[in-house]
Amino acid sequence: MSHGAAVFLFTSSLFVGMLLFLEIGRRLGFRRWQDDSSDAAEGIGAVDGAVFAVLGLLIAFTFSGATARFDARRQLIVEETNNIGTAYLRLDVLPADFQPPLRESFRRYLDSRIETYRKIPDLAAVRESRARGNQLQREIWRQAVDAVQADGAALAAPLLLLPALNAMIDIATTRTMAAQLHPPRAVFAMLFGLALAASFLAGYGMTGSKVRSRLHMLGFALVMAIAVFVILDIEYPRLGWIRVDAFDQALVDLRESMSRDVPAPEPK
Repeated sequence: MSHGAAVFLFTSSLFVGMLLFLEIGRRLGFRRWQDDSSDAAEGIGAVDGAVFAVLGLLIAFTFSGATARFDARRQLIVEETNNIGTAYLRLDVLPADFQPPLRESFRRYLDSRIETYRKIPDLAAVRESRARGNQLQREIWRQAVDAVQADGAALAAPLLLLPALNAMIDIATTRTMAAQLHPPRAVFAMLFGLALAASFLAGYGMTGSKVRSRLHMLGFALVMAIAVFVILDIEYPRLGWIRVDAFDQALVDLRESMSRDVPAPEPK
């Protein structure tokens, strides 16, 4: 099942479940309403307030966490672009004979990095592209170490190039782990359960009127379902409607700038 289908199924189930629990709570409350005293009603109101407060806090924290991770993932794209671009520029400190093969390796590596995130949600293709990128990292590192130790290399070459390469490699791992960083599923299960419990209590509290307010019931369930849908969509920004793909253009622009560095073939 695709991510979009899973999110839609989750939020649709929440919407239907909340309507069901609203109706169950209303019917149960209506049966017992005649026997409830004002003191009992006040006690029930306190319980209702506590449950709704916990639900509100949980929604606020999950939404805040999702948006924070969304912003962090966008920032990591910019950071990786800067790191690759810095390392690429510092190839100028190497002897001229070592620069062309390293620049070509950089171009292939950047192609691999762009391709890795374009392959989502095909996990098999993503793993293959990531493995190819890791291999290119090792190849670039070996080429760079050989180049900074070669005759004619500037004394500052190891200090300038190798730390930049290390940062370029590290940020790739950081992005991989950041893409897998999500709240435990128990958090979403708790959110689902609390929403149903709040629906039951809300329905129970609607027994003051004999007329069923379908507008309020539908509105309450719809608002909750939309809020959960948005949280899940932000939490997985490569799979839903709210995406970070636009920031990948920074890597594409860097790749285009590298292509302009390729020398034109000499006329025969």
